[in-house]
Amino acid sequence: MRIALAGTGRIGSAHARTLAAHPKVSSLVVADAEPRRAAALAARTGAEAVADVDALFAAEPSALVVTAATAAHAPLIARAARAGLPVFCEKPVAVDLPGTLAALAEVEAAGTLLQLGFQRRFDAGYAAARRAVRSGELGRLHTVRALSSDPAPPPPAYVPLSGGLFRDCLVHDFDMVRWVTGREVTEVYATGSDAGPAMFRDAGDVDTAAALLTLDDGCLVTATATRCNGAGYDVRMELAGEAGQLTVGLDARAPLTSAEPGGPPAPAEPWPGFLERFAPAYEAELDAFLAVARGELANPCDGREALAALRVAEACEVSRRERRPVRLAEVPGG
Repeated sequence: MRIALAGTGRIGSAHARTLAAHPKVSSLVVADAEPRRAAALAARTGAEAVADVDALFAAEPSALVVTAATAAHAPLIARAARAGLPVFCEKPVAVDLPGTLAALAEVEAAGTLLQLGFQRRFDAGYAAARRAVRSGELGRLHTVRALSSDPAPPPPAYVPLSGGLFRDCLVHDFDMVRWVTGREVTEVYATGSDAGPAMFRDAGDVDTAAALLTLDDGCLVTATATRCNGAGYDVRMELAGEAGQLTVGLDARAPLTSAEPGGPPAPAEPWPGFLERFAPAYEAELDAFLAVARGELANPCDGREALAALRVAEACEVSRRERRPVRLAEVPGG
């Protein structure tokens, strides 16, 4: 397969390394808004660099991988749909809900393939939790706790373009709540704090957030996130049922220190970031995309799945701003 990759930043570079080494990829062609960056990545991976997106499409690829800036996602998805190309795109589909709905309409009208990059669906821990819940091993779930904590804030220029903490970060947790439990969110109540670095206040965003989600079977979910977790990168999910409990992400590198006498100390090497923590999952999702594009596998995360998680994030943002519970039925696209 000849694969085109648009966007050669941090995640694009990681994906390029995976694709360049994949036995099903015969050639890789890359482009970036900064051509020198694309050329440098091509030199490191053995890929071919082209000047721009037009040249990328002219290279006649078998499929497109989108790791460009968020604002470029929807136009690239739509262009690929019109060209009949399968697309893998890092989340989100677009910077807002109307843009997401428009891009998904293009894909559906063209009848093409779109797989979204919710890499936690390919993490061994989350997959094991899903099996435990679906098999009934935990009994009726009554409580779920999900968290995502970054070790340091992103660059200031990124914050106004990110979509906010609920859409950019917690959307992964919202996707996992749906994927692991098999239930839908019916109502949210969310809040946030901008007491940290001023760049979040300046962008109208928050650096720390919390949401209470009610699922359609009555299970209660708390989801929290922060940009300022200096102990390390911490992503976990706790599932409590009437018959048992299970935790995802509790391993030797989780940045936790027990306060109990004789409890485990802080890890010598806590997870520094998402690329390290989810490296196997990122590789697995691209392997799955190549199989999906070849018609060998069902799509594990299509655009409608991504939309469902985004609608929860949108509801949380409305709840935060308006300081009230928000029903998912209030959010368009359901």
